Amino acid sequence: MEYIRIPSERIGVLIGKEGKVKSQIEEKLNVKLTVDNEEGTVTIQNKGEDVLAEWKAKNIITAIGRGFNPRKAMKLCHDEYVLEVIDLQDIVGKSPKALKRQKGRIIGQGGKTRKIIEECTGSDVSVYGKTVAIVGTLERVQAAREAILMLARGKPHGVVYKILQRKARELKEKSFSLWK
Repeated sequence: MEYIRIPSERIGVLIGKEGKVKSQIEEKLNVKLTVDNEEGTVTIQNKGEDVLAEWKAKNIITAIGRGFNPRKAMKLCHDEYVLEVIDLQDIVGKSPKALKRQKGRIIGQGGKTRKIIEECTGSDVSVYGKTVAIVGTLERVQAAREAILMLARGKPHGVVYKILQRKARELKEKSFSLWK
């Protein structure tokens, strides 16, 4: 049995309209979810043979708690997908101004920077609270993580974009070579 806490304002997203999202997670992974609305805690109980089911459910719930919509979070049902959560306070400290500034740099004007990171790496990015979460395959998540850390540490956007474009070409070439 696993326990996890998520922000109370994300409980509704986890449950979904008429319990649809919660039911979908339970059916897909053969687990039982018990949600405490007041505490924001979720208990995950494995009902099947898959020993990774609780771990996958925990990652999906964490992703939803970190701002992902359920459709993107459900990618974590697949073995090749991973979740990475970066705590921005570890990089910029606890200053609310510094945190807000770095979140703004990662998101970019009108979401441009976040979109470029997602397009170049083929991963999904969510900036929520004091964290940045990434969902994708391991190699793609590592590429997105690198770009996010560079931005959070103050690298110019242009430099990061060039690195992302180079990484996008590498990932594309790698995926083509797998099909040969």
